[in-house]
Order: sequence, then C-alpha cells, then structure tokens
Amino acid sequence: MVSPLDSTPAADGFRMPAEWEPHSGCWMAWPERPDNWRLGAEPAQDAYAAVATAIAASEPVTMAVSDGQYERARAALPESVRLIELSTDDAWLRDTGPTFVVDGKGSRRGVDWRFNAWGGLEGGLYFPWDRDERVASKVLEVEGDERYAAPLVLEGGSIHVDGEGTVLTTEQCLLNPNRNPELDRAAIEAALHDHLGTEKVVWLGDGVFNDETDGHIDNLACFARPGVVLLTWVDDPGDPQHAISRDALERLEAATDACGRSFEVIKLPAPGPLTTTDEEASSVEVVEGTRPRRGGHRMAGSYVNFYLASSRVVYPLLDPSHDKEAGAIIASAFPDREAVGVPAREILLGGGNIHCITQQVPAVG
Repeated sequence: MVSPLDSTPAADGFRMPAEWEPHSGCWMAWPERPDNWRLGAEPAQDAYAAVATAIAASEPVTMAVSDGQYERARAALPESVRLIELSTDDAWLRDTGPTFVVDGKGSRRGVDWRFNAWGGLEGGLYFPWDRDERVASKVLEVEGDERYAAPLVLEGGSIHVDGEGTVLTTEQCLLNPNRNPELDRAAIEAALHDHLGTEKVVWLGDGVFNDETDGHIDNLACFARPGVVLLTWVDDPGDPQHAISRDALERLEAATDACGRSFEVIKLPAPGPLTTTDEEASSVEVVEGTRPRRGGHRMAGSYVNFYLASSRVVYPLLDPSHDKEAGAIIASAFPDREAVGVPAREILLGGGNIHCITQQVPAVG
C-alpha cells in the first residue's frame, strides 16, 4: 500500500473536477458474489460487459477482476478493455475506488475515503468489507497517482461536484450516524472542502426512496453543468418519491452555488415503480451477514444514475414506458455527447446502477 500524503488536496492546490471534464479512462469491477447477484452473477456480468463496451467506445476502460473470473471477463469484454487482477468484496467501484483530484498543472492524485459497506455493523450491506477497503489504494498504485487518506467514511456515489467549488450531497447519507457519528455537519463540510477543493455544500434531504445506500446523491440528482441540476422526479403525489423530490426541488430553488448562481432544475422522470420479482429474489443465494433479497421489494430505480464518458453519456434502460423520454432529456442536457442507453435492470437488482459501478479518471497534462 502506497504511504499516504500528510497534507490535504485543498492545501496542495488540488480539486475534484466535474465529471464532464476530460477523462483519461474509467475503472469498473467485475461482479461475482452470488449473495448479491442472481444466478451466480452471470446476468449482472452481461450487463456490466454491455456498460463497459459502451464506455470503451469513448474512452479506455479498466476492469478489476478476480483470478477466478478472469477468463469469463476476458471472453465477455472487448479486447480494448484492460483487465487488472484485483480483489474486491463486490463490484461498486464508484464507492470503493478513489476520488481523483487534479491541480491544473498536470498533476493528479487520489482521495482514499474510509469504507464500511454503506453503514458498517449498523445497517451495512455485507461483512466483512476489508478487500473493498483496500481497493482505492490499489487503483491509485496501478495508476501511479499519490494518495490522500481521508479521515471520513464516504462513498463516491454520495457526492457530486460542479468543478467550480460546489458539492451536492444528501443529509440522509452524510449525516447518517452509521458513517461518521463523531462528526457534526460543520465538521463534515470542512472535511469535504479539504479533500475536494470545494467551498460550498448544497444539502438535499433524503435520497431516492428505498435506496439501500442510505440515499446516495447520484441516484437522486446530479450536475449537468455549473448551475444546472438534473433531478429524479415523480408527478404522482401518492408515490413516496414525490415528497422526496419536491423537498429536493425546494432546497435547490432556495440555494445558490459557490459562484452565487441560482440553480436551473431539469426534472428527469423516475422509472416504474420497479419491484423485484419472486423469481429474481429467489435466485440470489442467502448468506449470513448479507442483506437478503425478497420479491415485491421496490427498487431505487433512477435515470440520473448515468456515466459521462468523454464523448458519450451512457444511461440505464429500466422501463419501456419511460426510457425514451428519459433518454431524450439526458441527450438534451449533454448536447456534445452521444446518448447511449444500456439495459440495466440486472445492475439495479444488485442495488445500484451505471454511475455506481464506474469511476472516471480525469485527464491531466
């Protein structure tokens, strides 16, 4: 493990760039654990391969994979996708991988957040998580980037930045006592600014209904460009997501970003509601220490959970009655990129979606 630097990104002149800024590549991790992915993870692997293939047409992709799955992954992925043998507990590189920061002078480093499987022993999704805890440092070693060890339990999917000083997050996640119970809001804000090079936190309330990550922002809302936010939306006032999205809209309309801009909010319709079938739930192995799947469970589906590649925006196809409209809104929000939809229900069944399984590597130099 590379020894961490003894300073912070902000002190050294580094910041987390926005996701639409240039990339040198993307990291993912191959799914395999049968107590989270149904049918031995094969349907999920096909979905991951489709996402990797879509991204690889726009920028280089690296896939972390175990020795036991190497041949399966190699056969499923384009030759252009680089495979790195790297042990993980599961396959959510957004949350276990590093947050990359840049200084505008040709240097890139990485923030290695503490990880406790989305809540540790108080609501976490599996135990143990020690291999996932080491993922970020290993990725940074492969990339040859220096490492900051952040004193904060945090997953990459819980933050979005605009690259100009603003970070967007939710109270449900970052203020959850199962992450950093010893820190109050002010201390968490200070830690974010120290490690992201930001100046202002815009707090939304809860995340998407039933999101097992405790309300990650990347399922609820994201920046499309400075001053513009895409927000998961449900019109039906009887749907529990409606009140959550309405609260988020009101907070955004009352807020300004680090540059003093008011927010333009683009509503992105939610799919579904989508629920797990009995067949899907029963094809996941039940293992002690892992949250079981059950039929009839409402999943936290969201079209906001997309990946911005260098020349593409790769978004999830989740619901035929909403896919086309969502794709058109996403394409309009990113007119300089080709909008590519990928079937993603199998990823959602595991608890997240395309943004959750990817981590961009910003370009430098």
